[in-house]
Amino acid sequence: MNGGIVMEIRTRFAPSPTGYLHVGGARTALFSFLYARRHGGKFILRIEDTDLERSEKIFEDQLLDDLKWLGLNWDEGPDTDGSYGPYRQSDRLEVYRQFANKLVEEGKAYEVYAEPDDIGKLREEILAKSQAPHYTREMLEKLSTEKIDEYKMSGKKPAIYFSMPRKDWILNDLVKGNVNFTEDSTGDFAIMRSSGLPTYNFAVVVDDALMKITHVIRGDDHLSNTVKQMALYESFGFPLPAFAHLSTILGPDRTRLSKRHGSTSVGEYRKRGFLPEALVNYLALLGWSHPEQKEMMSIEEMEKLFDFDRVSKNPAVYDEKKLTWMNGRYIREVSDERLYELSKPFIVPKMFSEEEYVSNKKWIIQSIKSLKTELEELSQLPEKMEIFFVKPEVDHDLFVNVEKAGVVQAYKVLIDLYESIEDWNVEKITEATKKAVKDSKIKASDFYHPLRKILTGKESGPDLVEFIFLIGRENTIARLRKFLEG
Repeated sequence: MNGGIVMEIRTRFAPSPTGYLHVGGARTALFSFLYARRHGGKFILRIEDTDLERSEKIFEDQLLDDLKWLGLNWDEGPDTDGSYGPYRQSDRLEVYRQFANKLVEEGKAYEVYAEPDDIGKLREEILAKSQAPHYTREMLEKLSTEKIDEYKMSGKKPAIYFSMPRKDWILNDLVKGNVNFTEDSTGDFAIMRSSGLPTYNFAVVVDDALMKITHVIRGDDHLSNTVKQMALYESFGFPLPAFAHLSTILGPDRTRLSKRHGSTSVGEYRKRGFLPEALVNYLALLGWSHPEQKEMMSIEEMEKLFDFDRVSKNPAVYDEKKLTWMNGRYIREVSDERLYELSKPFIVPKMFSEEEYVSNKKWIIQSIKSLKTELEELSQLPEKMEIFFVKPEVDHDLFVNVEKAGVVQAYKVLIDLYESIEDWNVEKITEATKKAVKDSKIKASDFYHPLRKILTGKESGPDLVEFIFLIGRENTIARLRKFLEG
């Protein structure tokens, strides 16, 4: 609160469209989204696309699509009206030039006429003296005197460097607590390249300040950048936002999460058939905990509870087994109708045409429902559903065991009973199956376990009677006869 006015909380997620949305980035977006929602604020999406060589439209489109799929809808962004746009950095280049020139005019920044190679050589010279690779105005202006005439003659533009104030800095981070940066923690640094493009540390400060961002939430790999940004905020007279640096996500081997640990992008999990609510739920637990230690929770519940007092300073360990388990739980809880829609990309056109998927909707819903307890990823569906269409090979060892147990005759009785059913439904199938066991006077265990193997080819699976109903009378009898005929 400032002067009796309640400040609107404004958070942002600012990805670079140079690759797909990583789970670490998704967690940052989620925490930013939850904090804004928790406090009735705004969540802003900004695209940081000034790396022209690596930025691609396909990545930007996928980023937006993945965030929407996760349910992290923004209030302002490149495709949404807002008062502080444009929300794509490549559309803001003139803004950066104006602010950089302002610093030069005020003597807080200066032009440097030097090639990147020259700066690189200077860095090597400093390192050779066992000094920190920090630049001073004196060093860089010395380089400039050698190149200034050449630059002006050829029309080349200089880079612009910020004159870093020499003092200690203290950051009161919402996650890390107090972080001290000493006077020698950094030297002068570039804010505009000779190409006319801003550097990250400069653009992010200008954008966050002009977009009224109150809370900067990001990974702790950005922590070392913060001292430069604090200095820029001070130089412009901008109010400093609150910072929250989230702990690193590690793989099970306690090294930084990477491709070698398996899927790491949101898009990969979508392709594997993970539900967005499962992924969001799991990402929330990577560094944050529910006040009552609940593990399964909706995004709406998180919105009401999220705050930084329950965000851990310690690195979070990414456990895909737990995520997969959680996804299986969500699959089992989802409605039949939604599961039917979610399953479509995984079995059309692999198993059904579009037309067949619609005309066989009731059967498909029942068959998927019968497999729910076995599913951890929807991409498993084609393999799991094979049991409905592929007749198992005859297991001769199983036949010998069945014959020894005296169950062969019971299966012949079962065939007769199934053939006599007028209305093929679960209730009638159950009655006929129980009658076959009772009339044959054999142990139920000797009868049912081999029957599952005969009909499905598996030791376990969906409810047996439900399965028999779904494959139909003809298929059931054909599979039994095939087995009995050896």
